[in-house]
Amino acid sequence: MVKLSAGILMFRRRGGELEVFAVHPGGPFWAKKDDGAWSIPKGEYTPEEDALAAARREFTEETGFAAEGTFMPLQELRQPSGKVIKAWAVEGDCDAAQCHSNTFSMEWPPKSGKMKEFPEVDRAAWFPLETARTKLTKGQVGFLDQLAAKLNSD
Repeated sequence: MVKLSAGILMFRRRGGELEVFAVHPGGPFWAKKDDGAWSIPKGEYTPEEDALAAARREFTEETGFAAEGTFMPLQELRQPSGKVIKAWAVEGDCDAAQCHSNTFSMEWPPKSGKMKEFPEVDRAAWFPLETARTKLTKGQVGFLDQLAAKLNSD
């Protein structure tokens, strides 16, 4: 069964420049990774769930902020892993420095038998569109192209 994920691509305009909000995954595997490691706030959902409701829930769980506004659907993207991400763009603003997320537990160090808690997201930031192209995981860059196309057609 294909894993489904839903997310929110929040954007804002600052000084005539388009910026997007992205999050960096927490935990030891991502600690030293930067370019190509960031993501839109997103999370898994089941086919029975409303995808937009799941996206909004995941945004709040990963950032501590509520996403409000007019949600513009973007075309879903299949990731290299096979996971399918549905996303919506919404204009908004939040203080990335105030981001706080849920935590998860995992055995760390591996095979130590010790469980350790890590934040799902260890930081968030606003990036100009071109910078975001290098920061986001390769499989999500298409959302930036879709956002740019939607805003240029309005």
